[in-house]
Amino acid sequence: MAHSKTLRRLGTLALAAAVGTAAMGAGRCAGVPDLAGSLAVAGSLLASPAAALGAADRMFRQEAVAAAQTEVEDAESPPVFTTPSPEELLPEATPAPETTEPAAEPAEDAAATPAPTPGPPPEGMGAIVSAHYQQGSGDAYIPCTAGTIKNCTSLSAAEVAEAASAPLPFNIEVGSSEPQVLIMHTHATESYELEDLGWFDPEYTCRRTDTSLNMVAVGAAIAEQLNAAGIVTLQDATLHDYPSYNGSYERSNATVRGYLEKYPSIKVVLDVHRDAIETDEGRVKAVADVNGRTAAQVMIICGADKGGNLPNFKQNLSFAAKWESAMESRFPGFTRPVLFDYRYYNQDLTTGSLLIEIGSHGNTLEEAVYSGQLVGEALAGLFTTGA
Repeated sequence: MAHSKTLRRLGTLALAAAVGTAAMGAGRCAGVPDLAGSLAVAGSLLASPAAALGAADRMFRQEAVAAAQTEVEDAESPPVFTTPSPEELLPEATPAPETTEPAAEPAEDAAATPAPTPGPPPEGMGAIVSAHYQQGSGDAYIPCTAGTIKNCTSLSAAEVAEAASAPLPFNIEVGSSEPQVLIMHTHATESYELEDLGWFDPEYTCRRTDTSLNMVAVGAAIAEQLNAAGIVTLQDATLHDYPSYNGSYERSNATVRGYLEKYPSIKVVLDVHRDAIETDEGRVKAVADVNGRTAAQVMIICGADKGGNLPNFKQNLSFAAKWESAMESRFPGFTRPVLFDYRYYNQDLTTGSLLIEIGSHGNTLEEAVYSGQLVGEALAGLFTTGA
């Protein structure tokens, strides 16, 4: 009996030490300046071990996000899979005047099929709901072989279909030593969940400056597939949305222009993002089963001309339709319909300029990187075999 009491006493001390440590950290985050105040926090937490564990988890997540957001603002993030040296490629970009730039509203696709979700999230956490978006049907959706295009413009279905069926407006030189593709990120700090928990912390901003954890990591997976296929691909890792989100498209415009001036051989510019989908049930992760693994569903966005801002939009649309078909034919269910709408996104700079959304902020980084590999594989196939 004495031995049992001793073990229980030791267990209690261990719990107290662990919770006390967490509480002292939490006290620091909350502005508690001294040991006495932190011990008071620890005492209140010991009354509820479950609350203690939740507080500790939230503290560690908050500290991780805070650390990422307080990195040196003008530190250079090295691009990945660039040829030649990225230091020679990055142009000097003059920041444009700050303007109010609202985030793009997520597009509503064809009906999403909800997937089973885990149990309820812990107290204070939000639910993540899995969903699979189907290809569309009806007047608003134009078939493009294996996929569909959601027409949100005033153009007729016949006009959209004609543009989509036109041949690629550029010729990718496979095996050339000259760069053919540029991958960049207007919103590079967009990021994902690191674990598939079925819930999210509302205090997590869904943004990280660590390029191994944000959109740069996903773009690198695309670039790797293209380079392996003999298509020289550059990737720019500039954080155009950090430290300021406003004006990010003006800054990425200057970056792309610098690359095109230095490397006129570039025909394709891909702006790689992730979506942000919210419903009444919670934050959505768009998923597809590809070869027995969970992938983040992807969506191409192609802008339409409005007042002369995108004179080459039909050529971009032809590229979008063929890329969509290449992905969907290889990996059925992998894509959401192409969004064809009055959006700009710097798509006037080449005849192969598109934006692609890789999953949503409910997806995990692992799912998104896997999708980057699939996207790159399909794109390499399109450029090497034409399908």
